[in-house]
Amino acid sequence: MTTLEVPLHAIAHGRAGDKGNRSNISVVVYRPEAWNYLVDQVTADRILEVFRHKGATGCNRYELPNLGALNFVIDDALEGGVNGSLGIDGHGKTLSFLLLGEIMVRVPMECLPDGSPYL
Repeated sequence: MTTLEVPLHAIAHGRAGDKGNRSNISVVVYRPEAWNYLVDQVTADRILEVFRHKGATGCNRYELPNLGALNFVIDDALEGGVNGSLGIDGHGKTLSFLLLGEIMVRVPMECLPDGSPYL
């Protein structure tokens, strides 16, 4: 089986939200075949490392297998939250894009969606 190392955005999409100084990021696979690879490789520790530079102190991962999704709640990732941050993105809506671009995963080619530029 041929495998490729690709950015997470090659096999999944994401959405971010906020609650105070916590970021909530969901990652949803495009194809069900990618689910087990997502679960095995995208851990709370890896997510926390991506956001340490923003002051993140903790990360909890929640699995939603029927949706093919993982949800991450990241503590202290919003530089004080919408009311306390001087940053442009106080809600952290762009953080899902950071996550999808920074995390690399190794997957078989059949996990990539049709028309993927990585094929």
